[in-house]
Amino acid sequence: MGAHAVVESGQVIALTRAAREAGVRLGMRRAGALAIAPDVQLSGRDPAKEVEALGAAALAMLRFTPSVARMGDDALVLEVSSSLRLFGGVRAILRQARQAIADLGLNARFSLAPTASGAWLLARPPGSGHVGGFRRRVAKLSTLSRCLDRLPFGLLPESQRMAAWIDGIGCKSLGDLRRLPRAGLKRRCGPGLLDAMDRAYGEAAESFEWEIAPATFDAKVELPDRVEHAEALLFAGRRLIVQLTGWLAAQHLAVSRFALLLDHERGRAAIEPTRLDIALADATGDPEHLARLLKERLGRLALLAPVIAVRLLADETRERPGVSDSLFPDPAAAEGDFAQLVELLTARLGAENVLQPALAPDHRPERLNGWIPAEASARAGTRARSSAAGAIGAASRTATKAALSAAAAAASEAARRAKVATASLAEREEPLPVRPFWLLDEPIALLTRQHRPFYGSPLRLLGKGERVESGWWDEALVTRDYFVAESEQGARYWVFRERIGRAAAEETAAEIRWFLHGLFA
Repeated sequence: MGAHAVVESGQVIALTRAAREAGVRLGMRRAGALAIAPDVQLSGRDPAKEVEALGAAALAMLRFTPSVARMGDDALVLEVSSSLRLFGGVRAILRQARQAIADLGLNARFSLAPTASGAWLLARPPGSGHVGGFRRRVAKLSTLSRCLDRLPFGLLPESQRMAAWIDGIGCKSLGDLRRLPRAGLKRRCGPGLLDAMDRAYGEAAESFEWEIAPATFDAKVELPDRVEHAEALLFAGRRLIVQLTGWLAAQHLAVSRFALLLDHERGRAAIEPTRLDIALADATGDPEHLARLLKERLGRLALLAPVIAVRLLADETRERPGVSDSLFPDPAAAEGDFAQLVELLTARLGAENVLQPALAPDHRPERLNGWIPAEASARAGTRARSSAAGAIGAASRTATKAALSAAAAAASEAARRAKVATASLAEREEPLPVRPFWLLDEPIALLTRQHRPFYGSPLRLLGKGERVESGWWDEALVTRDYFVAESEQGARYWVFRERIGRAAAEETAAEIRWFLHGLFA
């Protein structure tokens, strides 16, 4: 965010770090700010947008804890004690929360304290790190009391009504107020001030109205100016993804398909929104992975018209499986990493350019091997595995013998479908015959010497042959006997001889023809 300041009643009431570095200060008149820093962008206060921005931040913070509440019109409070282990401690959760707020295009001051009101007060003074001799991060209640005692009493909204009287009796800080007789302070200022102080110091209970995530996710960002290049939309896309991941965490879901809608001109020259559908092989709630996918797709998109707004829809979601600690690596994590790699390559290169080998139900070697989109195959396998897990989970909740039996059968069938979808193979009772590492595009005709195939040297046939007769239904009949052959140098090849009927052989007196079709590693 560049140099920007918000002006209300002709005075600066908020500013970015870049504006502060340019010399602008809180309370400065509009003309003075422009005289000192003419490049600073000044804008009037917009309460509706402030409420919208705070709501977006609250939704994003649901990724870290379900206990998120608003304090006033410019602050959020998060109860994170139950989330510290999941995210790796205080520093890790603060780092990720800061990044999420930055992705939303917002500036915020973070603090930590045993009480929500105490943390809110520690975050109020401007600056960073140690401010005025106190800390923003406090773990113990006794330390919090000492830090709060140093704060100006004016930070408490309940003190504003009697600010002149409090200042007149020589009180400058919250600590000064606490040293006054409670009964007299209550008579003079009312119970509200004492109640607010008690909540901040942990001497009274706090109650909040926690944020509730909507049933569906549909968020929109209005752009400050027209955007003509798709890659420039990534910033708005990241803002929406940060909100999406917070919503997913609150609903205990993972997204498997979402859509980005790009709004163009409105009115008479209205153009239909451009829809960018993004499907995932493995449902996820990882903001970095979703942002990478979006970046790759936007990099390949040519805009039909300038964009004025961006909208994000969560089209398909799935229940997010629980994660437990384990001494050994989780095999599913490796599968998830591979699925994310496939998704990233597909987003960058296109589904038609990221393929995986697949076996077709055909005995002819040249038609047995094929290629299918890797993303579609991985998605089918994920759906089958999810249905198997869902069947077991539903049965465990009912905990009846009949339900467990039915779930086991359903899981077995789902696992079979997952295996077929992932490997693109029908189940076989017998293992496949030996196949070469490399199959030639077209068989190469071989010389025959002394009734033996010759390729640089006479070839010796190893083991029994494999007969292939197939293709009569599509006028591409093949009748072959395949063998593994070895040269005098030890190289092994996959060769076949064409089979012809006895009558045809006697009529034509044709010699049996040999062909090279594959190479072994």
